[in-house]
Amino acid sequence: MEITNTIGRRKTAVARIYIKSGKGSVTVNERELKEYFPSEILQTIVNQPFALVGAENKYDVNVNVKGGGIAGQAEAVRLAITRALCELDNEFRAPLKKEGFVTRDPRMVERKKFGRRKARRRFQFSKR
Repeated sequence: MEITNTIGRRKTAVARIYIKSGKGSVTVNERELKEYFPSEILQTIVNQPFALVGAENKYDVNVNVKGGGIAGQAEAVRLAITRALCELDNEFRAPLKKEGFVTRDPRMVERKKFGRRKARRRFQFSKR
């Protein structure tokens, strides 16, 4: 029984997963997937790579995720699962890449600049 571990990142969320062949259980931070991600949309995001390659209920996944919000964490888990599936079977890579799951989303929050209210927002101009 081969255990593969990979890392996925999105915004400030980092997901480290351990995947092995099994019955399809997904554990996130020692809690069940439905308990950690109560939203149906986030559960779908996490399971998208398995559904795409037809590998539902074939692998057990143990996830450690930290940082960011729950949406960023779900997408970080998706990237980690995608990378692990590509490592396990190279045939999975083409459909996953076509769907855009292999590419890491580089968008991050822009830092606040001095003399501004936010990153780009200026203070209100008053003529008088």
